[in-house]
Amino acid sequence: MRLFIAIELSGPLRDLVQDIQRDCRRQGVDGSFSPRENLHLTLAFIGEHPDPGAVLEAMEGVSFEPFEITMDRTGRFDGVWWAGFSKSAPLEALARRLRRSLAAAGVPFDAKKFRAHVTFLRRPVTARENVLPELELSPRSMTVDRIVLMRSDKGKRGMIYTVIGAAEAGR
Repeated sequence: MRLFIAIELSGPLRDLVQDIQRDCRRQGVDGSFSPRENLHLTLAFIGEHPDPGAVLEAMEGVSFEPFEITMDRTGRFDGVWWAGFSKSAPLEALARRLRRSLAAAGVPFDAKKFRAHVTFLRRPVTARENVLPELELSPRSMTVDRIVLMRSDKGKRGMIYTVIGAAEAGR
């Protein structure tokens, strides 16, 4: 089972990302745009793992208080265009503690440096290759009060993400 731990975006942040995607399309950009229901901020990518219970247990062992995050920029790397978040000490601490908990539980995960972003476009096609157009983005914030364990399955029209567990803030 392919798994990852994420923060689900609030409705207003999903709206903002969809506005960015519309802006891209208006500027002639094509590619694989992430569907609204798939928009999330990955905290830890686990990949193929047979025991979601162990992952959920490691998640539940990480306590955190609710905190704010603010989406305020766009960028690109490796054929991916993303919307990013302003620096957040609580977010970075949560990702760090979560990864430590996974490691202590023997759950393998992708140890790449954490980058707080939401992928909104893969394999972009533009008139000017590898150039991110000027995109309108009015910063928007949300409160993080839970993290989720998600399963990723390949569907007929792309990936389907399903929440299979959650850990709440303030425990």
